[in-house]
Amino acid sequence: MKTKAPIIGITPSHDTKTDDIFLHPTYLRAIKAAGGLPLVLPLEADEEDIRALLLLCGGFLFSGGPDIHPFLFGEETHAHCGDMSPARDRMELALLAAAMEAKKPILGICRGAQIINVGLGGGIIQDIPSQTERDFPIAHRQPFGYASPSHHVSVSAGSLLARLAGCPDNVPCSLSVNSIHHQSVGRLAPGLTACAEAPDGIIEAVEMPGYPFLLGVQWHPEYLWRTDPAAAGIFKGFVEACG
Repeated sequence: MKTKAPIIGITPSHDTKTDDIFLHPTYLRAIKAAGGLPLVLPLEADEEDIRALLLLCGGFLFSGGPDIHPFLFGEETHAHCGDMSPARDRMELALLAAAMEAKKPILGICRGAQIINVGLGGGIIQDIPSQTERDFPIAHRQPFGYASPSHHVSVSAGSLLARLAGCPDNVPCSLSVNSIHHQSVGRLAPGLTACAEAPDGIIEAVEMPGYPFLLGVQWHPEYLWRTDPAAAGIFKGFVEACG
């Protein structure tokens, strides 16, 4: 019997030391609360598996996690680059290409926003503290719990993000967000637009005008949706697009 709730495939994290896959339950709870049925995807998925997942899932959430290998965006490895998972890079890039060909709704969170940008031909700032000059060093890796916001982002008027977050029509707005990253979207991929920035100029969200639903946010709304209407709106709009 077909469920009324759209099935949302979520990419897992990968512990390269133990080869275990896992996913923080915050993602599952946020999707469930928005009306979706979350499904943790396999890491080792070949082309046939991905075709089956496209038939099964209404949309895909690319979750947060470790750094992306810099060779994938044409750079050498920076001294402050962190751990990475070749298996996860391969699976997510293949899934992204197939999902976009099928016009499936896509939401990227933290690393997920970055893999979208890399998959479409963009680049990454490998280490914000050492690669950017900032008068005031915003804590992009916040020193306290993730359920509390740590800085603001300016959202572009009229963007998909603005609509989902409940911003006034055609008026730029500000959102309070949490922050758990040392890398970020750098060179924008063709077809993507930056729809939110931190006060220090770091790109905080990207989207693709003309695509049914494609949004990547650098922060973690899965920790904020219970108390933040904007975070809840991101998941609600995504799940609705997947229905």
